[in-house]
Amino acid sequence: MPEFDRAIPPGGEGKIRLTVRTRGYQGNIQKSARVYSNDPVNSAIRLSVKGYVKAPIIVSPRRVRLYGKEGRPITRTAEVRSELDKPLILTPGHFNLAEKLTYSIEEIEKGKRFKVHFTTTHSSPQSSRGFLKLNTNYPEKPEITLWIKVRIQKRADGQQKTGSTQQ
Repeated sequence: MPEFDRAIPPGGEGKIRLTVRTRGYQGNIQKSARVYSNDPVNSAIRLSVKGYVKAPIIVSPRRVRLYGKEGRPITRTAEVRSELDKPLILTPGHFNLAEKLTYSIEEIEKGKRFKVHFTTTHSSPQSSRGFLKLNTNYPEKPEITLWIKVRIQKRADGQQKTGSTQQ
């Protein structure tokens, strides 16, 4: 939301205040705003704001995509990492794709790094979207959501759907 002085005399100074809402962001961010004026030389300039949003928990990637061809399971992994100096505990929350995927949580570094592995359970053509919510012991971030998209396409090569290969 910009706040600014509406009128600035020629050769004068004014203030422009930009507010960047960082909810939902993590890591490096860059935002910009275009400022218009009646100055014949610089009728528009761009202001940029760069920063680093330190989140208590980093999720990478934030959106898990399981794309592939029918006939074999697809597996993808997301990493969950604590950025605070206290142990992180993850517990399963709501998962709305249980009929299409399985998931497991692997602790890589005790209380610090986790990997969440997703695997498709059906290998027939489908498209689905959903999420996995994980509960944490951090009051700063009591819940994290991993967004999931599944797209299994029909095989174009005429192979059997069972995943067996013909030799």
